[in-house]
Amino acid sequence: SAKVPYSMEKYWSDGYRQDCSGFVSMAWNLGTNEWTGSLAAYGTRIARADLQPGDILLFHNPADPAKGSHVTIFGGWANSARTQYVAYEQARPQTRKQSTPLAYWNNSDRYVAYRYKGVTGGSPGSGSSTAFPGAKQFGPGASNKYVTRLGQMLVQRGGKRFYAVGPGPVWGTADKRATQAFQQAQGWKGKEADGLPGPHTWRLLTSGGGRDIPAAGTGGSPNTAVAFPGRGYFKPGQSNSHVDRLGKQLVKKGYGKHYVSGPSP
Repeated sequence: SAKVPYSMEKYWSDGYRQDCSGFVSMAWNLGTNEWTGSLAAYGTRIARADLQPGDILLFHNPADPAKGSHVTIFGGWANSARTQYVAYEQARPQTRKQSTPLAYWNNSDRYVAYRYKGVTGGSPGSGSSTAFPGAKQFGPGASNKYVTRLGQMLVQRGGKRFYAVGPGPVWGTADKRATQAFQQAQGWKGKEADGLPGPHTWRLLTSGGGRDIPAAGTGGSPNTAVAFPGRGYFKPGQSNSHVDRLGKQLVKKGYGKHYVSGPSP
């Protein structure tokens, strides 16, 4: 896992702040950067004896939040007496995992255990089908079920015109353009609309929130600019609809003399 340097001002590549609350906001896929004074609203208070991996131990000092306020993620018991647990936390100098006295090294009696309200049953994570799978699942070279799901959700939100075929598991230009169109529909700009899904983009898509991708503008019909599917579709030995479409377009442009038969996929 990434050894993220601690900072209360800086943000990691996934958009989450590099402090203890930002770490929990990321782990719970909140889509926003919360703080120790607001995290409790996203959880249900539980007894320490009922702690399960994914729950949190939270101490918020309302008198002076800068003095002692902290939150850790419970990773399981570290001894049979249940006096030590594995804590995941964003602390100085960087993210760490270590055996920790219950509930913490200091202010122990002031920590409160919470379970994320999004957990629907069973162990934490059993209801996490909407959780952001991570930035590494998307972008050039990615091929997995999350790319397929992303494309399917984008199609449902108005992005069908970007896909000549698919969506499918191989990341392509269609996925990037459709993602960017959805991001821009939210009014985002710059790095927030780079065509790569982050936690906020994923949360809006999985929850049905945000604005849909608008129809193609008056400057052209949805079919005037079909997204390039990627070089992989045109390598020797490939047979697919993209090859067939390319051949037909080349014939229309006057290059039919190069075909003995076809074109065909």
